[in-house]
Amino acid sequence: MTKQVNLNGLLKKVLVILCASPLIAFAQEWPTKSITFLNPFPAGGGTDAFARPLAAQLTEQLGKQVLIDNRGGAGGTVGASVAAKAAPDGYTWFVGASHHTIAPAMYKNLDYDLEKSFIPVAMIANVPQVLVVNPSRVSARNAKEFEQLMKKNPGKYNYASAGSGTVHHLAGELYKIQTGTFITHIPYRGAGPAMNDLLAGQIDLEFDGLATSAPQINAGKLVAIAVASNKRSSAIPNVPTFQEAGLPDYLVSTWYSLFAPAGTPKPIVDKMIVEVQKALNTPKMKSIWEKNGSDIPNLTGDAFGKQVNADIARWSAVVKKSGATLD
Repeated sequence: MTKQVNLNGLLKKVLVILCASPLIAFAQEWPTKSITFLNPFPAGGGTDAFARPLAAQLTEQLGKQVLIDNRGGAGGTVGASVAAKAAPDGYTWFVGASHHTIAPAMYKNLDYDLEKSFIPVAMIANVPQVLVVNPSRVSARNAKEFEQLMKKNPGKYNYASAGSGTVHHLAGELYKIQTGTFITHIPYRGAGPAMNDLLAGQIDLEFDGLATSAPQINAGKLVAIAVASNKRSSAIPNVPTFQEAGLPDYLVSTWYSLFAPAGTPKPIVDKMIVEVQKALNTPKMKSIWEKNGSDIPNLTGDAFGKQVNADIARWSAVVKKSGATLD
C-alpha cells in the first residue's frame, strides 16, 4: 500500500512538471512582440505620468516596445472593460488606479469584476491627494481659511474631478463629510482636462494627485491648501498636511497599478513583477517618481490584491454615507 501511495504521489509530481514545462518555456521566450499597456484615462493625467516612463524603461529591459493605449471614459471603467476582455497572453496589461476600487459602488452594471477579471500584478506608484485652488477664484491660502470660506458659502464653489467615481471625486465627498461643507462637484473625462480648466480659471479648485498638480504648484500657477497624507511630500515640502491643519482622518491617495487579464499564465505574471520592480528601482525612475510625489511602492501579487480588496470596502462606505452619484 505504501509503495502504491508513493507511486501515485510521484506520478502527480511528474504530471505537474509536464504541465508546467510549456508555460515555463513560454515565459522564458516572452516577450516575442510588442506589449500594450491599456491606460483607461485620457493622455496627460496622473496615470500617464507614471505609465509612460515605466513603459519606456520596460522597453529597454525587455527589448520589445511597450506601447500606451489610452481608452478614457466613465471614470476609467470603459478602458477596464476593454482590458478585461483582452487575450490573457501577456501582451495586454491594464494600468489600473485606485479609482477602480470605487467603481463597484458607483456603477451598477459593470461588465467586469475588478477582483475576478484581473490578476493583481504590482502597485507602481502611490501619490497623496492635494487640495489645489485657482488663486484668482479662491481667496483662501491655507486649510483653515479654506474650510471657513466653504462654510460661509455653501454651494458657491465647485471642484473638478477626473470623473464621477474617481478618487478625485470621492476625496471631495470625504472632505465634505468630515468638515460639514458643501462644494459642487464637476466631473471631467480625466485629470488632464480637469487640470486644464482649473488653470484656465473655468473651475475653482480640485482634489488632485500630486503627479499632475506638483508642477503647477511649483510654477506658482496653483495654490496648494494641504496634502492628504500623514507626512509632507518631498515634491512640495512647504505645503502642510491636513493632519497638521486639524483633520487627522483625512487621508487620501491615488495609487496606480498594473493588472493582467485573468488567465494570464503565472510564469509571465511573475516575470513582469520582477521586471517592474527592477524598473522602479533604477535611479532614473526614482527621480521621476520623487518629482511626481510618489515613493517607490513595494506591493505586488497577493499582497497588492489585499490592498485592492480593502479599498473596495473603504470607498463603498464613503459612497453610501455621502450619497455620491454619477453626476
